[in-house]
Amino acid sequence: METRELRYFVAVAEELHFGRAARRLGMAQPPLSRAIAQLERRLGTVLLERDSRGVALTDAGQVLLHEGRTALAAVAAAEARTRRAGRPPGLVLASKAGASTDLLAVLLDAYAAGPDPVPVDLRLCRVGEQERLLRAGEVDAALLHVPFNSTAGLDSEELHTEGQVALLPAGHPLAARSTVRMAELAELPGLPAPRFPRHDGSFPEGAGPEIHDHSQLGQLVALGRTFAVLPDSSRSQLRPDVAVVPVLDAPPVTSVLAWAPGSTSRALAGLVRAAIGAFGG
Repeated sequence: METRELRYFVAVAEELHFGRAARRLGMAQPPLSRAIAQLERRLGTVLLERDSRGVALTDAGQVLLHEGRTALAAVAAAEARTRRAGRPPGLVLASKAGASTDLLAVLLDAYAAGPDPVPVDLRLCRVGEQERLLRAGEVDAALLHVPFNSTAGLDSEELHTEGQVALLPAGHPLAARSTVRMAELAELPGLPAPRFPRHDGSFPEGAGPEIHDHSQLGQLVALGRTFAVLPDSSRSQLRPDVAVVPVLDAPPVTSVLAWAPGSTSRALAGLVRAAIGAFGG
């Protein structure tokens, strides 16, 4: 199976329309239809049910859509990492903007003090973006936060674990409390929960605002439009009109340095050693 065939099939499977898929791919519809039919013959199974009402995926088509997306993402990541390997020595480290400033300072200072450091380009990202960049091969390493981010399929080193706090408008009734529990935050009248992006950039359904960065979140909380539960260290970046209340039963958040498995980069190995030395891993 060729990468080109997978790309064609994924486009049709996502659009469920040959005409729209052809426009998306920048090609005519007849050769696209022939390519999909040839792919089905080679695999010996029907991938798409076609009728006058449109196109639908068969069970086999659902499997190939999932596997095809994974394979195409892996190919794109391999291309990006290969291009990066051919550039002058350096590291690109992704981190969420406005988060873990002190932790990053310790890590970067430890790396700079070690043997043979190379320049580190710090890529400050929007909420949830650093995991996507790492999996796409656009950065060498990323600072992730479990359980908000996933480290499945990645190598990682734990740096720091902390509790969580609720960010509330300063005048909210719960703002005067010394602690709160998750159940008390489940439904706050007039204060919808924010919607943070998934690792693919999409947002879950809900009434709350879509959150792209910490500055936006802080302003919306201060204006009484939402609230949030975030790691305790986030309090150092907050506005004075946002109240911070520890959440007793929120799951702890672990900050980790993550990278793609199988890396042979000596510079990345040096960054990992610096992390282990600085944070006692």
